[in-house]
Amino acid sequence: MKKYSYIIVDESAESILKTKSLLDGFAEFSYLAAGENYRDGLSLVLEHQPELIFLEIDPENAETHLSFSFINELHRFLIHIPKIIIITSKKDKAFEAIQYQVFDYILKPLGRVDVMKTILKLHKIAFEAYPMQLSLEPALMTSPVVKREKQLIICVKSYGDYRYLRAADICYFQADNNSTDIYMNSGEMITAFKTLKHFEAILSSPFVRIHNSYIININYIARIHNGNSVCYIKNSPKKIPFSKTYKSNVDLIITEFSKGNYIEV
Repeated sequence: MKKYSYIIVDESAESILKTKSLLDGFAEFSYLAAGENYRDGLSLVLEHQPELIFLEIDPENAETHLSFSFINELHRFLIHIPKIIIITSKKDKAFEAIQYQVFDYILKPLGRVDVMKTILKLHKIAFEAYPMQLSLEPALMTSPVVKREKQLIICVKSYGDYRYLRAADICYFQADNNSTDIYMNSGEMITAFKTLKHFEAILSSPFVRIHNSYIININYIARIHNGNSVCYIKNSPKKIPFSKTYKSNVDLIITEFSKGNYIEV
């Protein structure tokens, strides 16, 4: 069973305790830490890098400085943003939360049904990301001969059409309003009716966001030109721009390339 590590960022110890006590009743969650204000919460997220953050964005105590700006700050430091679950007593922030593309929005006081809905949404995303692996899992568990398939398969669904893509064959993702164009190493392009933010949330290395409109597979980077702020794709004339917002991610890519068997001349 998949366990999701999480951090709570809320305005008071009492509120944190109530949330933790409820989540403790579900085996799917693994508690890491909790913070009562903007600064402590940010420090804990950067230190532990959880999969989920339960975040209060409209506290009664304004001195905690908790708001949607907390999410913006995460983009300054992290390549992969944890899934944000808003926990608040205010309904009027729901539309704004959509703009920040949070994973879930739960009104206080939290109930078991609310948490169960969140778990089902998490399982649904996991199934969409690993459809073939999950469907084969029972057979793999009972057969000593068959080895578990490690490669990631992305299933793009559209009106009953299931398109299976090997993640290793994807060069980059490009945002197109509320959909995302997926460019394969074969030159083919497939459109998925999910936002780029959605893919950023479910994908990890070797996929890195380098621009508001692009997520790139670093295995297909042939060249990085800091002066022109572009990445070149292998065996392609395509040049993908990177922005100042995500420059730290590009620096991390350069650092990653320099590890291991590497010579710089």
